[in-house]
Order: sequence, then structure tokens, then C-alpha cells
Amino acid sequence: MKRSIFVKLATIILLSFGSFGLVIGGFWISKTASNNKQLQLITDTSQYQEIRNHKWADIQQIQHFPPQIPTDTQVLQMAYASGLTPGSSSLQLRIKEPPAKIKNLLKQYKKISQHQYQGGNTNNHINQPNGVPTTFFYTSNSEIETFPRSYEILVLKAEDKSQPGSKWNHGNSYGVAIDIASSEIVYWAEKW
Repeated sequence: MKRSIFVKLATIILLSFGSFGLVIGGFWISKTASNNKQLQLITDTSQYQEIRNHKWADIQQIQHFPPQIPTDTQVLQMAYASGLTPGSSSLQLRIKEPPAKIKNLLKQYKKISQHQYQGGNTNNHINQPNGVPTTFFYTSNSEIETFPRSYEILVLKAEDKSQPGSKWNHGNSYGVAIDIASSEIVYWAEKW
């Protein structure tokens, strides 16, 4: 009889600890999931000056972006996200310019680019011989975040800041993507 009460008591205690563990585990999982929701995409172009001048830590990485959005320019989209890990961010500004200006920008950026790609996205580019990470087409009007082949992706700089043995685990890259046919330029910068 004493043994039966002891077994019942032990079972109740073990079930209580198990339930407590599930509750705590669920709490931590939901907390982690809610932290993931803190990654917010900012598309409000009125925040461009604040993002460019104050939220982006390294001005060198976005020096090629316009200092301010020109009033005679049609802004198609902007996308900014500050990552969950310290120092990770992404910024894109997609604008439409007059054809002559786009041609001049293409010529100017081709001269100083380190890498050039025709369409695609960062996964395509990094897997090419001597490829580097670029960006996804966050400012497209499609859920497919890949640049069409009409875009020339010009990498102005890509820096691998990883530990030896883990290539491109951390770093940054920035540049422009230009589509002559649609007279568009996408300024982009990525840190991870």
C-alpha cells in the first residue's frame, strides 16, 4: 500500500515537471518566433533620409545611393530591413530615370564595378566561378525576388568578413542593378 502511494506520488510529480517543461519550452519557442517578427520591411520613402543618414552604420556601403531622392525622379519602390543579428541590414531603392541618364549611370557604374551579372539573384551569383553575393530583387512587383535578364547587376564592392573555413558567412556587398529597357536603376546594399 505504501509503495502504491509512493508510485502515484512520483508519477504526479514527474507529470507536473513534464508539464512545466512543456509550458516553459512553449514560452521560449513563442518568444523566439515573436522576435523573428521584429524583422520589418520599411517601404515608406519618406523615411529614406533617416535610413540613409542615420540607420545605416557604414556610409561607405551606401555612398553610391542618391543623397536624397530627386524630385524629378519616379520612385518605384524602397525596401529597408534591419536584421535580427547585430549589423545585418538590407537597403534597396528602385527609381525610374530618363533614358539618357540611365545610360550614363550604366556607363559610370560599369567602369568601377568589380563584378557584373545579367539578371538573377544572390544565390545564382555566388555559385558562379569567382562569384560573390549580391542581393535579391526586394523591390520588384513580384513575389519572385530575382532580377529579370534585362537587368545588369553591377557589384561595386563585396567583402567576405567570415572566419577562415566559412566563406561568405559574414560580409557585405553593394552596387546597382540597371535595366536600360525600362529605364530603371536599383541601388542596393546588403550586410550579413
